[in-house]
Amino acid sequence: MVHYGHSNQLRQAKAMGDYLIVGVHTDSEISKHKGPPVFTQEERYKMVRAIKWVDEVVEGAPYVTALETLDKYNCDFCVHGDDLTLTVDGVDTYEEVKKSGRYRECKRTQGVSTTDLVGRMLLMTKAHHSNIDASDYQQHTDNFGKGKDSNGQNSHSPWTGVSQFLQTSQKIIQFASGQEPQPGDTIIYVAGAFDLFNIGHVDFLRATHKMADKPYIIVGLHFDQEVNRHKGKNYPIMNVHERTLSVLACRYVSEVVIGAPFAVTKDLLDHLKVDLVCHGKTQMYPKKDGSDPYVVPRKRGILRTVDSGNSLTTDAIVQRITKNRLLFQDRNQKKETTEIAAIQATQRHRVANQ
Repeated sequence: MVHYGHSNQLRQAKAMGDYLIVGVHTDSEISKHKGPPVFTQEERYKMVRAIKWVDEVVEGAPYVTALETLDKYNCDFCVHGDDLTLTVDGVDTYEEVKKSGRYRECKRTQGVSTTDLVGRMLLMTKAHHSNIDASDYQQHTDNFGKGKDSNGQNSHSPWTGVSQFLQTSQKIIQFASGQEPQPGDTIIYVAGAFDLFNIGHVDFLRATHKMADKPYIIVGLHFDQEVNRHKGKNYPIMNVHERTLSVLACRYVSEVVIGAPFAVTKDLLDHLKVDLVCHGKTQMYPKKDGSDPYVVPRKRGILRTVDSGNSLTTDAIVQRITKNRLLFQDRNQKKETTEIAAIQATQRHRVANQ
């Protein structure tokens, strides 16, 4: 998957230099070394290009990063998170560039990983919602993604183990552009869940961005309870704090309203000085009383339907996971087991050299 954890790593990487090139692997490479990908390679290429800190994308980048690759793209160094990335044979994919001194490390975003998000979809609970008690969350995850160490005790990877994401004001500041609307800007408001931020969302926001010469797009994100009221099941998969960072990382977005009202009201439009309200071709859910939440912008003549040309939905992403439940369960277990083994090998090496 491509999620806000990746965006945060790319944000940190960009701060280390002037021009950020991101290598994205093919589906076959990921399947070989990590298990089945959630998004296709074409979706991931487009998703990464939409992250605002990225200057260039290398499609089909080799899984093992060699000095030859860095030289080919005129890179001074490469950057990766502080988690292990191993080949199917258990080899560190950055071993060569580490030895050469052309490797930099950034902090992994705690509380999120592809394994974690896949696990939420497989568990099919609402325990990841921001209003769920932590003890309830732990109860559902006690038996997920755990291994045994050499003494038969429970152990799990610090990188892919399930954990709660804790939002901070600093993280929002780091992701936000901080730019106010300028004279001549067209202020466009869109609202929704934007759950499991994906290429469907990216294409919609890009199409919305083309609605004006100088667009300033404000995304209104609904609270978890509001999303769940309309979509049911265990939606949203990502809580409102996670969805905020996912949307803010997109280069087409200028601002986010966290916990936006479900109805687009006169007060909201006037307060934000909205010129246009846009909605995709997806279903418009009514308010609790059955009325139209877009009645005000509709009467003002500022409501536009945007055809992104992409029908991918959050439901479709979840169906990819549940359809291949056994494959993804196996993927998660293998990745967790591999990382635990690597940690234990490192610990044994340290003890032997003491």
